[in-house]
Amino acid sequence: MEYNDDHHLLERVKAGDKNAFEQTFRKFYRKLRIYAFTFVKDNDNAEEIVQNVFCKIWERRDQLRLEGSLQSLLYRSVYNESLSLIRHQKVKTTFHAYQTRQMENTELDLGHQILATELNRHIQSAIAELPEQCRTIFQMSRFDKLKYQQIADALNISIKTVENQMGKALKIMRVKLVEFLPLIILLYLI
Repeated sequence: MEYNDDHHLLERVKAGDKNAFEQTFRKFYRKLRIYAFTFVKDNDNAEEIVQNVFCKIWERRDQLRLEGSLQSLLYRSVYNESLSLIRHQKVKTTFHAYQTRQMENTELDLGHQILATELNRHIQSAIAELPEQCRTIFQMSRFDKLKYQQIADALNISIKTVENQMGKALKIMRVKLVEFLPLIILLYLI
């Protein structure tokens, strides 16, 4: 049976009339798909939106309000479904971008740690090769953060000796670590 009046058609759909529902689908499907396409710019998504709208209408037919026209109900439903899909896609895109940044940062951090470990190993090796007094003074200055006067007092030597030994240590360290200068710069720029 064909229903000409949209209001009557909606009443029949609400009552569970499958023929009325199929007639509604055939009557509005193409126009609604074109309307959905204007939002989502994708035929598959537009078709899915319209199908979802019709499925929801059928599933919730007993809750349909008979106010307004059937056409406005369908277009409003397609509009809302389209916006929902667009929001969902934006969330997915944002989350994907966040995940990608996190993975890149993790890889950067891991790379940074590997470089720092490698550099530290070479620094420790260079320190170990310093003459004993030179090494002791260097470690007290750089690791214990003692001033030259404090080092001189602790080792019972002159401050001039501390200065000379630190100069010697720094010169030796520069020579031994010259090939790692790009690595040192890279670590501090990352």
